Amino acid sequence: MNVQKKLAFKIIRIQLQVLSKVSPRLTGKQSFRLFTTPIALPGHKRISRFNTYEPLSFQWNNLCIRGYRCNAGAPKKALILHGFSSSVHTFDHFIEPLIQQGYEVLAFDAPAHGHSEGKTAHALDYASVITHILQLYGPLDAYIAHSFGGLGLALALENISVAPDVKVVFLAPATETTTAIQKGMWMLGIQNQKIQEALEKEILKVSGKPAQWFSIRRAVQFTRAKILWIHDADDDITPISDVHPIINEKHPHIRFHLTNGLGHRKIYRNPEVIEHIVSFLS
Repeated sequence: MNVQKKLAFKIIRIQLQVLSKVSPRLTGKQSFRLFTTPIALPGHKRISRFNTYEPLSFQWNNLCIRGYRCNAGAPKKALILHGFSSSVHTFDHFIEPLIQQGYEVLAFDAPAHGHSEGKTAHALDYASVITHILQLYGPLDAYIAHSFGGLGLALALENISVAPDVKVVFLAPATETTTAIQKGMWMLGIQNQKIQEALEKEILKVSGKPAQWFSIRRAVQFTRAKILWIHDADDDITPISDVHPIINEKHPHIRFHLTNGLGHRKIYRNPEVIEHIVSFLS
C-alpha cells in the first residue's frame, strides 16, 4: 500500500471514529457513502478493444450509463459485468473469444464507474441497471460477472424469469456482503464495532434489507440459469471460505471450477480460465 493511500485511510479512520462519538446516524451515512464510492484507478479509461465497437448509452435514474455493443445481430447475446472500482475495458480480452462462439457482446460501465455518470453505486443499483439492460437489449443468453458484478447479477436474476439454458459465469464473485464490510473495515484499520453497526443500520435504512440479505448464497437459490462459478483459493478480496458452504449445498445448476495462485484479479486473465469459460458458453 502506497504512502498516499495509507494517509487517506488514516484520515478516514479518524473522521469516522470522531463522528461515531457524536452521531451514530451520521457515522452510518458517511460509512455507507465511503463503501459505495468507487476509487478511480489508473487505466480504467484506457484505449481498449471496446473503443473500436459500437458505443451505446441509456438513461437510468437520471444518469447516463455508457457501454458498447460488439458483433451486433449475432444469434446469441452475452453481457459482461465488471467489479467495484473497475470498468468494462478491463474485460476487453473476452470480446474475440465470445464473437468466435457466435455471441453479440454487450458491456456497460456501472453507475459511477468508467464512462458512466454518478458518484456512488451499491448492489441494488447494479441489479437495477442489469434489469434495465435486459429490457432494452435482451433476451440475453449468457452473462460473465466479476466480483461486485456477480453480486449485482445474482440479485437481478432472482427477480427475472430466465430460461434454464441461460448461462452465467461468476468470476470471483462478492459472495457475502457481511464479509465485504469486515474486509473494508480491516483495510481501513477500523476496529470500532459501533462504526460497523452504524453502517449496517444505514444499509437497512436505504435498502429495507439487512446486510446479510445481500448474499449470492441466498440469491442463487432463486434462479434456474446454469452457473459456472470460478474462484481462487488465494483470493484475498472475496475469500474462498464464503464459497465452501455453497459447494456443500450441491446445487444441481451450479458447477464449480477452483484455482490456486491467481487471486482476485489474475483469475479473469488466466488463459486456462478463459478457455474454461469459452467451453462452458459454447
